[in-house]
Amino acid sequence: MLELKNLVFEVTTPGRNGQETTRTIINGLNHTFQEGKMYAVTGPNGSGKSTVSKLVMGINVATSGSILLDGEDISGLSVSERANRGITYAFQTPARFKGVTFRDLLSIAMGKDDDESVSTLLSRVGICSMDFLDKPVDATLSGGEIKKIELATVIARNPRIAIYDEPDTGIDLWTIGPMVELLKKEQQEHKTTTIVVSHNKTFLRAADEIILIRDGRVAFTGKYEEAAPLLSDLSLCGFSDVCEGEGNAGCFR
Repeated sequence: MLELKNLVFEVTTPGRNGQETTRTIINGLNHTFQEGKMYAVTGPNGSGKSTVSKLVMGINVATSGSILLDGEDISGLSVSERANRGITYAFQTPARFKGVTFRDLLSIAMGKDDDESVSTLLSRVGICSMDFLDKPVDATLSGGEIKKIELATVIARNPRIAIYDEPDTGIDLWTIGPMVELLKKEQQEHKTTTIVVSHNKTFLRAADEIILIRDGRVAFTGKYEEAAPLLSDLSLCGFSDVCEGEGNAGCFR
């Protein structure tokens, strides 16, 4: 179980005449994430939703408050220490590495390099061809391909908590439905606590719980149907309906 208690994150920047300006991004935020559930964190631009995910991973360090994992305060732990406790993070824009192949990244993520383990992982993320492993993780990859790679490296670690920051960024709309199916399957079969930061309706509808962030606080938690009236003023992806139901042309198949 992951608990956020009275979480505060402030940013101080230099101002005119040498005076500093402090802006509060997260303001006394509280929430509990249960094991094996899928959460969609959403809210207006600038509300602090992505900042919450980075605080959990340790990319940003909280100004005050605490982050508890199974009762242990992990607020002072580094990113690598949190990763060792089973927390993973997928960036909105995945990194590309010249001279590094998909096989290289998977081997690092899994901690081993053998064909049986690789084949099992590829089947989990819906990749059918072993030829994909020799592709370099560079600018020649499409948005869908680079997302496949990042999702595979996250899943390879069998995380307890998987955080995805706007995973639909840079991919075609037909990829979104299969991506949601993949994350739900991992959540349900491996009891992964899945936290998705997104405006996309497909992710919001798939979530067990929506967390609406406004002004650095939790403004609402509940199901999509309950949240819909509160989400009407957000820039939700209007194309997501195309990705749902039968006939998906998703690249995760």
